[in-house]
Amino acid sequence: MIEELLPGAVVVVEAHGPDTAAVEGIELYPEEEAVVARAVAKRRREFTVVRACARRAMEKLGVAPRAIVPGDRGAPGWPDGLTGSMTHCEGFAAAALVRVGDLASLGVDAEPHDALPEGVLTAIALPAEEIRLRRLTADHPSVHWDRLLFSAKESVYKAWFPLTGRWLDFSEADIEVTVDPGGRSGALRAELLVPGPVVDGRRIDAFDGRWTVRQGLVATAVSVPFPTEDEDTR
Repeated sequence: MIEELLPGAVVVVEAHGPDTAAVEGIELYPEEEAVVARAVAKRRREFTVVRACARRAMEKLGVAPRAIVPGDRGAPGWPDGLTGSMTHCEGFAAAALVRVGDLASLGVDAEPHDALPEGVLTAIALPAEEIRLRRLTADHPSVHWDRLLFSAKESVYKAWFPLTGRWLDFSEADIEVTVDPGGRSGALRAELLVPGPVVDGRRIDAFDGRWTVRQGLVATAVSVPFPTEDEDTR
């Protein structure tokens, strides 16, 4: 599901439903065990399943599996030479990894395809975004656009943080969504309302990505390529 939202260089491993196979033979490293030593069973399982996905993605890239310990603001610590993103929610987990020479950064997120709790949309959405969501709802009422916006902002943040080491508020990215024929997938573009990260000497002021709704989930992914020579320096 998430693999189709990202460039071909990215390796994605997913676990769906009560996927016990995803954790068979997977033991947490001591550093990981310390993170969830006092966690409830649900949190521990999600933590383990998503790391099982990440280890398999590492193996597909020819990198020996290792501990993935949350760092600043929960960002996963990847092995040298790799960058990536992880996500999990009820019944789903995924890890997306890529070699650092192939993408500057990426972010993925999956959420239950359901309406956001009352009051959350006003906390995360800009006025222009709320107007766009109302139009999208009128045209495609089967999609929970508020949840999709939340997921997109999560993916944008996950791509932003490794490049900047800084917090990005919900109000600091203005996301516009387009819809493919069929109404269950499309593209997204996030205009950064604060100075964007500098990659290879060029400032990036917008992130692009994709989204899909499937199997009771909404999934979003953002990939940040390296700037090309013909792009303007900002």
